[in-house]
Amino acid sequence: MSKSNRKKSKKKLFIFGGLGLLLAIIVGLTLFSGDKETIVSVQTEKVMKRNITQIVAANGTINPVDKVTLRPEVTGEIVDLPVQEGDKVKKGQLLIRMKPDQYIARRNVAEASLTLARASLREREATLMEVEAAYNRVKELYDKKLSSDSDIEAAKSAYIGAKSRVEAQKASVQQAEENYKDAVVELDKTAIYAPLDGTVSALNVEKSERVLGSSFSQGTDLMTVADLSKMEAIVEVDENDVVLISVGDTATIEIDAFKDEKFTGVVTQIGNSAKTSALGTQNEVVNFDVEIRLLNPNDRIRPGMSCDADIKTDTRSDVWSVPIQSVTARIPNKKDQEKVEEDKAEVEENNLQKRKEKIKPVEVVFVEEGNLAKMVEVKTGISDDAYMEIISGLSDGQMVISGPYKAISKELNDSTKVKITNKRGKDTEGDKE
Repeated sequence: MSKSNRKKSKKKLFIFGGLGLLLAIIVGLTLFSGDKETIVSVQTEKVMKRNITQIVAANGTINPVDKVTLRPEVTGEIVDLPVQEGDKVKKGQLLIRMKPDQYIARRNVAEASLTLARASLREREATLMEVEAAYNRVKELYDKKLSSDSDIEAAKSAYIGAKSRVEAQKASVQQAEENYKDAVVELDKTAIYAPLDGTVSALNVEKSERVLGSSFSQGTDLMTVADLSKMEAIVEVDENDVVLISVGDTATIEIDAFKDEKFTGVVTQIGNSAKTSALGTQNEVVNFDVEIRLLNPNDRIRPGMSCDADIKTDTRSDVWSVPIQSVTARIPNKKDQEKVEEDKAEVEENNLQKRKEKIKPVEVVFVEEGNLAKMVEVKTGISDDAYMEIISGLSDGQMVISGPYKAISKELNDSTKVKITNKRGKDTEGDKE
């Protein structure tokens, strides 16, 4: 064999030998790691008693408690506009006057018609008196058999006709009176006065502008008068949270325009009708309006400002609590979970659904005992942003696993081995190995 062939054989030997050694190492590592027990790094926190306030967060806008949007009930040209936007006004103060000429003319026509109707009524009443007197005379003669049947019938007919004409004229007088009153009311409506003490918060018209008024439609939006000393936040609350809120609940309100200030309020009204958006789609949202009266407004707050509200729905003092992320939902018995998985291939869908309804997940926490995670079923109460009340299931001094979220929600099971770390992932001083 030549020298070059021997070199090639040695080279192949080294290559295949290296590949075999690498394969042996991979197999060994796989077998070794398969036998290695999984250890999950977690953080813990002690079960403690705290004061917990349940809060419902919502956002909305600031509006006056008392405001009136003024619209005309008659059509006309604005001839007097003595106020400007931002002016303070008193109840009964003139705000707008429209040109009254045509309404004065209508009132005068109605007044003349009423005068004529009353004169006609007096004339017919006089005629009735004459006819009634003649009827009475004929009746006396008839009783003495000095007049015929035709005479008494004619006199009676004349009397009834005159009486009917008087009644008809009375109705005409009443109609004329109502027309006159209506004309006077319409004339009065050409002047619009402030309905309350407040501020002209919006002015939408100018002098000499012609506005449309109607008793059957909204008409032109003239202005809004609001009492800015009484303000409220109108916020939208999700349908799942609105049932937690009651009239009288207190709230903390933050207005976007005043970042450094917080306002207190009290719930005064909860909407009965839902406000639904994106109806019929996957993004459908159902909210309810909740009105919160501000107890300490300032004179810089303006209607329409955006705000966030934290409504305090319930407060419980000195109750056992754990971090809110410590509580998760699990099927209580592992065998039940395995049975559900087996039934997926064997049981009809409707029967499987019944089984799932019977085997419902329960709320649990994981307690650290001897470097093991022990699953404990608990009964929870209210919660705030950070902690949840524990009604039963835990006792003082126990250490519950408080993080990370992925470990609590997916990785931990009953008796999983754990390693306690601090928030940065380093070993906590004094932790057990």
